Order: sequence, then structure tokens, then C-alpha cells
Amino acid sequence: MNAVSHPPSAVPRAPGLRLALEALAGGRVTVSGLIGQALDAAEASKRELHAFAAIDRDGALSAAAESERRYAQGRQRALEGMAIGVKDLIDTQGIETSYGSAAYLGHLPTVDADVVSALIAQGAIPIGKTTTHEFAWGVTTASATFGDALNPLDRTRIPGGSSGGAAAAIACRALAAGLGTDTGGSVRIPAALCGVVGFKPSFGALPTRGIFPLAPTLDHPGFLGATVDDVAMLAGAFRIDMPDRTAPASVRFGVVRDIAPVPLDAEVAVAFDAAVATLAKSFASTTLDEPGLFVGVFEAFAYIVLTEGGVEHFRRNDADRIAAYYGRETIDRLERARTMTLGDYARAQQTRRDFTARLHDAMSAVDYLVLPTCPCTAPHVGQSSIDIGHWSGTVREALMTYTAPFNVAGFPAISIPLVVRDGRLPAGLQIVAKPGFDGALLQIARQIECLLHDGA
Repeated sequence: MNAVSHPPSAVPRAPGLRLALEALAGGRVTVSGLIGQALDAAEASKRELHAFAAIDRDGALSAAAESERRYAQGRQRALEGMAIGVKDLIDTQGIETSYGSAAYLGHLPTVDADVVSALIAQGAIPIGKTTTHEFAWGVTTASATFGDALNPLDRTRIPGGSSGGAAAAIACRALAAGLGTDTGGSVRIPAALCGVVGFKPSFGALPTRGIFPLAPTLDHPGFLGATVDDVAMLAGAFRIDMPDRTAPASVRFGVVRDIAPVPLDAEVAVAFDAAVATLAKSFASTTLDEPGLFVGVFEAFAYIVLTEGGVEHFRRNDADRIAAYYGRETIDRLERARTMTLGDYARAQQTRRDFTARLHDAMSAVDYLVLPTCPCTAPHVGQSSIDIGHWSGTVREALMTYTAPFNVAGFPAISIPLVVRDGRLPAGLQIVAKPGFDGALLQIARQIECLLHDGA
């Protein structure tokens, strides 16, 4: 791991959502002041890190004025006046939403996506669109249209993707939290590589209307935040409530140290093993001995994404428009999608069903799985392949092997930062729950976050 280099910034750091709400309720700050600070920080992160594709200064300041009137009248809502970023894959009324592609530059949605509407209804204020890989179809957030998003902890490295702009903005504290999407790890991967929190609820827990689909049977809206509390506060707008009490001591963890064929980088292994040792002091933990659990899952995931992604794009745009406006990487993937057969898709879905059944069986004796979010730290910008131990492969396979299975099965998963040695790049601890246990997952993630911090 290379040393971390923090970017210089003259802009004050965004406070956590809870602290900001307390300051507003106590009259110590104003909504306009907080939103103005967030807009300035967003502009800086757009300029320096390509973290934003569009910033809505006028709209955000207008919403801030309305929030101040609500505070004055004692009518503030749960997220009143909180600045959020919205991934550029998600529709926002009147704010340019290009889906990361030159094909949709200048596109102004006429309505908000349902996930955006729900947060606005609670008083949140979208200040702009965080950058995404074109159509969310990639793990680096590289962009010929907006410039490659950069990791604020080391600008020679990627922030991960496809919600990389949001992770970068939160890591440099331009924002405390934002909306992303996760089809194969696109919330959790950038969270891990940037040292923030990324939460993907159970499949179907959040509405997808108004979000450009990548692979509809794998797509999950999700949240990124500086802490578990920040993402939990956004999740609360969707009735995903984190219990106030601590998890009982009877909670059981199943430890998955690695997923073949991709091994752990030595530094990630050290940080992960230390976290497991800390966890074992408070909870029962056992190594999950299921050697065939993940066999064939990544390949099935890839087939499903190619097939469903191809259908979505071919039904929306003709070949001439795709050739004229899409990026080379997306065009190449669509060419591969043309070679997929119904038989390929059917076999991938059977693998999916088999894996989901195996995962349910594997978790019948435990409450949560813990495993690394990614097997390595952030690769360099432009890097396409990676060597980890004796394994060599693509950056895409390396970063997604540990996250994509839980999109395939639809299980909720969260990435929280591991404790790493001073001056080292961040890595993530992934915690997985059974479907429907989203609030409990947030609760245990917050507790583990505290345990790791206290033990550091």
C-alpha cells in the first residue's frame, strides 16, 4: 500500500448529518450557511477530483431558504437542510442527469426518481450529481466526458466505481452522505477504496423508478456516508430503521477470509485478520467452511449483466446513436452482449438460484457474514490488470469478486472501513445479513465500527 496524500483544501469539512442537525436545531448555524459551504466544497471536489458531474447552486440555495423558514416555524423534518449528493445515474428534476454518458448531455429530467423524492420529502437538499462510470457499467469511474474521478487519498489512484464520485466527495468531506447504486458492488467498492461507508439494502427494499437500469434483476439503490450513522439516517427515510439497543452477545458471525480465485493482498489480510480478532472478543465467530459456496457465481453475474444490460441499451438507442455517442468501453461490452444466447442467460439464472439456496443454507447457523469488501486497495488510474500473490486478472474481477455474489442473491451488505496502519490506503470490512434484516445490519455495523475504532 502506498502512503496516503490528503488533498489540500481551503473549504471547511462537512459535519456529520447528526451534528449538523443538532447545530441547526440549536441555532448555531443556518441552513444557507451549511448549504453554501457544501456547494463550495462540491465545486472544489469537482475541479480537483472530478467528483461531481453537475452542481445545482441556485436550486440548492432556494431549497435552503425554504428549510430556514421551516426551522423558524418549528416545522423541520427529519433531514431538514441536509446536503446530499445524488449519483448521476439517478433522475433529479431540473438538474442535468447524463448517466455518465455524452449521449445524454443536457438531459433534464422532469421528475425526481422515487429515492430522491423520498429524501427531499424529509427535508434533504440535493446539491448536485456525483460522477459515475458511463451508465454505471464499470468499477473505476473513469470518464472521457467528465474526467476520471480520483481518489482523494491518493490522486494517482481510482476511487472505485461506479459510485466513485460520491465516495470521493464524502472522503474529502465535501459531503456527509449521498445516494448511489450497486449492481455488483458499485456502492461498497468505492466505499472500501476511499475509506467511507457504503450500504446496499436487500433487493427490492428501495424503489428503482427513475434510475437508469444496468441489470434490473441485480440493481440496488444504496447509500454512502462518512459513518454508519450517516447512511442509517438516510435509510430511515425508507423505513429501514436501526434499533437503538446494542446487538445481543448471542450474535454469531461466519468469517469468509477469501473468495477463490482472488486471494487477499497482504496488507488487506493483516487489517482483516485484526478486525476478526477484535470481533471475536465480543461475539461468537467461526470460519465458514463452505468450499463450493461461491463457485460459478461471478461468471453467472457477468452473463446476467451482459444480457440485461444489452437489452436495456438496445431498446433505448439505435446502433447509430450508440456508435456516435457511447464510450468505447460500453460499446465493447454491448458487442459482447450481442453474443449472449437465451441458453447462456438461463444457465446463469440457474446458477443464481443454486447459489442463493447455498447461501441461505450457509447462513442458517450464523446471523452475519464478515469478509473483505475488496481483496486489494485502490489500483492506479488507467490500470487494467492486477497481480495479487500468484493470481493475475482484471481490476474488474479483483474488485467485484467479493461483492457481486450478494447482488446475485439480493442479500443486504455494508462496507465499513478497516483499521489500517498510519499512512496506508484504506480497505473495507463487508458485513452481510439475511434478506429483510436491513435495520439489524446497520445496528451491528455501527457496533463493529465502534469496536474497531476503540481497539485501534
